[in-house]
Amino acid sequence: MKNIQNKWLRGAIPALLLHCSIGTVYCWSIFSQEIADYIGFSKGATEWAFSFAIFFLGMSAAFMGNIVEKNIHKSSLIASITFAAGMAGTGFFIWFGGNNQGSILSLIGIYICYGFIMGIGLGTGYLSPVKTLMLWFKDKKGLATGLAVAGFGAAKAIASPIMQSLLNNLGEGGIFKMFYILAGVYFVMMFVGHLLLAKPSDWVEPQQKSKDEGIMATLKREPLTSYIGIWLMFYLNITCGLALISQEKMIVKCIGLASSVGIISTISAVFNAGGRLGFSAWADKMKDRNTIYKLIFILSIVFTAAVMLTGGIKNGDGNIFLIILVLALIFVVNAGYGGGFSNVPTLLSDHYGMGSISAIHGITLSAWAFAGLTGNQMASAIVNHTGEFIEVHGVKVNPVGYQNVLYVTLALYVISLCLSLFLVKPTKK
Repeated sequence: MKNIQNKWLRGAIPALLLHCSIGTVYCWSIFSQEIADYIGFSKGATEWAFSFAIFFLGMSAAFMGNIVEKNIHKSSLIASITFAAGMAGTGFFIWFGGNNQGSILSLIGIYICYGFIMGIGLGTGYLSPVKTLMLWFKDKKGLATGLAVAGFGAAKAIASPIMQSLLNNLGEGGIFKMFYILAGVYFVMMFVGHLLLAKPSDWVEPQQKSKDEGIMATLKREPLTSYIGIWLMFYLNITCGLALISQEKMIVKCIGLASSVGIISTISAVFNAGGRLGFSAWADKMKDRNTIYKLIFILSIVFTAAVMLTGGIKNGDGNIFLIILVLALIFVVNAGYGGGFSNVPTLLSDHYGMGSISAIHGITLSAWAFAGLTGNQMASAIVNHTGEFIEVHGVKVNPVGYQNVLYVTLALYVISLCLSLFLVKPTKK
């Protein structure tokens, strides 16, 4: 009974507290327009804060993996302080921008706080509980990591209505007040997670002669092409996911469901979280976890091709079959996007063991950093430079542009499947 209690009290619960807090970074779209209006800049200018947050998430994970490897208490404390400080700082510079409309200092301040400082908290907070969970749940590593990473994915669905309620009820200056309140709430949640998080008492960290030797020696256990394949297919899956998810609301409006955008966004967030938990738990029963990536890419290719060939986004307005097909694509991509995240640490542990898994996982998360800079921007460039914006039910949309995004994502999914099939070699668990 004590062992079961420890698994949840020292592993799963603190992981959920950490991931449900930092996962709210994906709520950016809820308040990005309000921030832009309040400080006197365009929405496009403020959007870079989110891109920087994802970039520094991946890069901080890559560079701080060794700290996480050595001391999860130190890394989880760093995560708690930097995430909360970044959120509070964002609130301060929104307040400053409201009193000094158009001040470039407010925009730079938001970039630094939401992008860089919060980004450090995101990377270290994301990485800190993963290895611990795999150590506690040795026989069900996928289920354990999927549960925590699902918390990251579900955070948007949980926090979005709360944030919207705060914005509606805090009155004048509600946007910066909300950030102050959330900074306090998330610091408490993450600090409690930091206090609870602990590795099993019987786990002994392998001794390394130098901080680099352990990672390099571990990676040399298998052909380097396997690791390159894992990194690339992880990067491409995130890029494709962000490309579609960033245009999701406008695609939904394009097919005549503008009144249901909020509901569909919540459902897609549930699929995202469900994919993180479901795909990783399913992978526990497979001889080779890479099979899950093959399934994710095949499903994504099939549904993307179906919407492409039928012109579902262009022709969906009023056509029930095409509307269902487009929604299915959105949900499948969200589930595959989430599943790609939750299966990376366990796939890496199967290939390289548990000794340096936090450091190797951290380096691999650099793929997330670069995808955060390319996915959204790629989709925006295609939409802004192809097709034309027309009015559908009073909303300006670009059906051809959104449809063209699918041509690129389909090609990238095909490349990802080839990497999974031919570059990432099977391994025995």
